[in-house]
Amino acid sequence: MTQQIFPESPNSATSQALSHLDSAGQAQMVDVSAKESTIRQAIAVGQVRMRPETLAAIQAGNAPKGDVVSTARLAGIMAAKQTAQLIPLCHPLPLHKVEVWLTPDDDLPGYQIRAEVKTKAETGVEMEALTAVSITALTLYDMAKALEKSMQIESIRLLSKTGGKSGNYQAEATDAS
Repeated sequence: MTQQIFPESPNSATSQALSHLDSAGQAQMVDVSAKESTIRQAIAVGQVRMRPETLAAIQAGNAPKGDVVSTARLAGIMAAKQTAQLIPLCHPLPLHKVEVWLTPDDDLPGYQIRAEVKTKAETGVEMEALTAVSITALTLYDMAKALEKSMQIESIRLLSKTGGKSGNYQAEATDAS
């Protein structure tokens, strides 16, 4: 059974208000050519929860695949640069800054991940920051899965964004940030 996403006609107010849909209700890449190129920045966060002994082994450099943290950090940076290749309607953007941090957290236990992405373009970099965190977490899992397969990737979310027509965004404060 096929689920109908928009029960109204394709020209209804619902589909007209959604910028990623054309007049026939089909997905489209938004035309941003008329938008002003401005400085835009996004910060995303997430975490990987693991057993204390897994965290200790990673910190001691005793993971079978090598340097878990450096490899995961580099994977996150590379992933941000490939976001438009991974997510169909994302625009390819000239990224001017991509930074990824992995911070060990004994209270979790595990790693807190934070990515900051910056550009000067016609559209924002939220997806690039979220992609960086996601791939960093997945790479950390891949590099350490021989130590523990029960690790959990959690709480990936946009923390903040600046610039653009929609203005600034700051997530509500939580225990995870």
